[in-house]
Amino acid sequence: MRNKFDKLCHKAWLAYSQRGRSENMRKLTFQGGVHPYDGKDLSKDKPIVSVLPKGELVYPVSQHIGAPATPIVKKGDRVLAGQKIAEQNGFVSAPIYASVSGTVKSIEPRRVVTGDSVMSIVVENDGQYEEVTMEPPGDLESLSREQVIDCIKEAGIVGMGGAGFPTYVKLSPKEPEKIEYCIANCAECEPYLTSDYRRMLEEPEKLVGGMKIILQLFPNARGVLAVEDNKPDCIRLLQEMVRGEERISVKALQTKYPQGAERTLIYAVTGRRINSSMLPADVGCVVNNVDTVVAVYRAVTEGRPLMERIVTVTGDAIENPQNYRVRIGMNYRELIEEAGGFRGKPEKIVCGGPMMGFAMFDLDVPTTKTSTALLCLSKDEVSAMEPGPCINCGRCVEVCPGRVVPSRLADYAEHFDEEAFVKNDGMECCECGCCSYVCPAKRPLTQQIKSMRKIQLAKRKNSK
Repeated sequence: MRNKFDKLCHKAWLAYSQRGRSENMRKLTFQGGVHPYDGKDLSKDKPIVSVLPKGELVYPVSQHIGAPATPIVKKGDRVLAGQKIAEQNGFVSAPIYASVSGTVKSIEPRRVVTGDSVMSIVVENDGQYEEVTMEPPGDLESLSREQVIDCIKEAGIVGMGGAGFPTYVKLSPKEPEKIEYCIANCAECEPYLTSDYRRMLEEPEKLVGGMKIILQLFPNARGVLAVEDNKPDCIRLLQEMVRGEERISVKALQTKYPQGAERTLIYAVTGRRINSSMLPADVGCVVNNVDTVVAVYRAVTEGRPLMERIVTVTGDAIENPQNYRVRIGMNYRELIEEAGGFRGKPEKIVCGGPMMGFAMFDLDVPTTKTSTALLCLSKDEVSAMEPGPCINCGRCVEVCPGRVVPSRLADYAEHFDEEAFVKNDGMECCECGCCSYVCPAKRPLTQQIKSMRKIQLAKRKNSK
């Protein structure tokens, strides 16, 4: 009966999806999704403020997907801001740079936001912030494709929206002539986050400049700045910035979570679908986050490596929510102090947004290349929920952007039925959290599916 029910649900979902496709394409969105409280009013009107770290800085050698970087400094060495302290180790890897001047205190395992202990380079900040001399690699127009990619590679740039995939790898597909769309993910659909919004408002020229550089790598591509329509001021500003640019356009997306997820973004902009076994390049697309595109601009035009990023510190438990320009390696506790501390003891602290972020149990951990936000909430509503049995209402199916049946996948995961999980497209889940958000029974659907996906991904990796 269960298999029959699953097939009926999947068939109904496909019919529903196809029926709404033409309408959704007019709205530039996708089928499914949710509209949670966005919380952006807390920090969206707060301009970016640069902060300087006071204590030691910690640089985990694994701040990206792929092989950890290899330290090239030792205890006692003095380093300058912008100096390489760990080099790339393999094709899918990225170097790491010091963001302050100081002395290497140690190279030892340190705790990171996920709770893991990762080998890290610890630098004692001397407070002088001396930098190495940074020079652009040459006139932009005269640089070859290989030189531009090498510059991005050397700068240690990775996907700064949270994934951390080395950017130079993403920009080096086997057939670059087949790339038709270079998309800047300006959606920022995760609730509470406003760092990309402030970046677009305050430094639009760097975003547009970075897109121009990326388009140099793909002669047959068009650039798209894809912005959710809850940011009309950004849309107007960027449209003015690209006026007269034949290869770059601004597209307004319907505001809906998870509009900024790679698969849903590609579908909204191009109408093309990808699954878990495909890359965006397989459908002629390359997607990069706002901060990543800006980092590309600074690397190629200024010779500046990735050593800082914008972080939103927000939530109803924060005294003064703010967007900060943060030097990578800075301690999260120092960011809390910069924001005026807590209004009261928070019940929940999240690294990232409430839908896909990591719950934190310790603030004495470093910011990294993929740190987007620090969310502090006075109430932990999720922990207070009591899960009940599934009532087969189908709400999780309706909101799922991956077009799977989350309630059934969670059952398979809970009973360790790996065969049924894979057979019923469990690997197509993007872990967005929409199903858990709408479930009236308060079941932890996403967490259960995510755990089984990790097991399957580990098995695939070990079998290679």
